[in-house]
Amino acid sequence: MEQRDRMRAADSDRAAVADRLRRALDEGRLDLGEYDNRLQRTYAAKTYGDLDGLLADLPAPAPEERSRLAPTGTGGVAVPGGSTGPTPSSPGTVVRDWLRETWGPYFSTVAVVVGIWAVICVMAGDINYFWPGWVAGPWGVVLLVVTVSGLANGAPQRRAARRAARERARAERRERRRTERPGDGEAA
Repeated sequence: MEQRDRMRAADSDRAAVADRLRRALDEGRLDLGEYDNRLQRTYAAKTYGDLDGLLADLPAPAPEERSRLAPTGTGGVAVPGGSTGPTPSSPGTVVRDWLRETWGPYFSTVAVVVGIWAVICVMAGDINYFWPGWVAGPWGVVLLVVTVSGLANGAPQRRAARRAARERARAERRERRRTERPGDGEAA
């Protein structure tokens, strides 16, 4: 086991760990910050030991045939007994994620330009004209209009539905590829 821990990991190994971390995030086992931290460490990992440490506190995923909840392919979740429940994402999470995606670049950019302005002021020894307002003001007004109109006509829900459809299509392609591969011991 110790010898395996020192062996170099392949890109496919890192991708498998990243996929497991994404599932743990979807299951609610990791919060977004912890997921981001572990994902960065996943792609920086050199050995199997580095990768194994990222999954050590996560339970192994249940096989799909033994899982109590299984995807239906229609956007809902199949619940034991045959009924279909709503998707796992709550409306509050969908809106929060949409707002973070919409406003995140704005706040990052404004922080950078205000930082540049502050450095210039310190270097000049005087408070200069607040030019970052020309970046923050008009862009903020446009984003405010986009946010209000997007919330009014359901943009967060449409974005979440598109992402869910893409994820279902990816999962179906992965499953198709997995079932099309010849099994161990069979002639290829």
